[in-house]
Amino acid sequence: MAQHAPPVRGARLGRAAGARTGSGSTESPVNGVVLLLPGASRFSPGPLRPLGRALARAGGTEGLVAHTVIHGGGASREEQAGWAADEAVRRYGDVPVCLAGYGAGGLAALRAAGHAAVNSVVSLAPCLGDAAAADSPEPVKQLSGRQVLIVHGTNDARSDPEASFQLAARAKKANRSTCRFEVHSDGHGLREHQPEVVALAVDFVLGAVCSGRYSRPVTDALAAPPPLGLRMPLASGYGRSLRR
Repeated sequence: MAQHAPPVRGARLGRAAGARTGSGSTESPVNGVVLLLPGASRFSPGPLRPLGRALARAGGTEGLVAHTVIHGGGASREEQAGWAADEAVRRYGDVPVCLAGYGAGGLAALRAAGHAAVNSVVSLAPCLGDAAAADSPEPVKQLSGRQVLIVHGTNDARSDPEASFQLAARAKKANRSTCRFEVHSDGHGLREHQPEVVALAVDFVLGAVCSGRYSRPVTDALAAPPPLGLRMPLASGYGRSLRR
């Protein structure tokens, strides 16, 4: 496994939420780790905080642990995500790791997916910017063999949703296990439909890391050819009546 040098002024993992948050005999063995990668501004956390809480509730009994990656200075977010994956392996052993990021963290999750421990990626409103330029497209080779979910609001004024569609279309050619959902009328923070976004991400993570099973909408999105599986509308009320 490729090793990543600890970032300058080191990143660190926040407190674990999930399987090992109990005490004594109530603690569960860890079977999977989710690393939450925040956006560029702490004043705009997006849906990561409620996602972390929801993952702890839904996945704790299945041995899932979630950590927020608290960024240090002196290294890129991609490098810090790689370090965090190394740290997860050091703490918990050979378990699957999901990188789940928002905004700048969503881009870091995509870029760091080549780490050997990573089996899945959740990228929420990824900030692609110049990375999506036609003459210098964002690489997608590192996504091969991973389960990939991209979610983007159609009214995002800070990160062009069409750029994430173009990236998803190229990723789908290298990796069939790629899907993308569009949150109609929502902006960069995904606030208007946050419960649905969180429910979708939880369903995807539990399937990718724990059970190998997804709800019907995710299964359909993964199976559908482009562009259908890359422009899947996120239904209002998603998650309220899902049955595994």
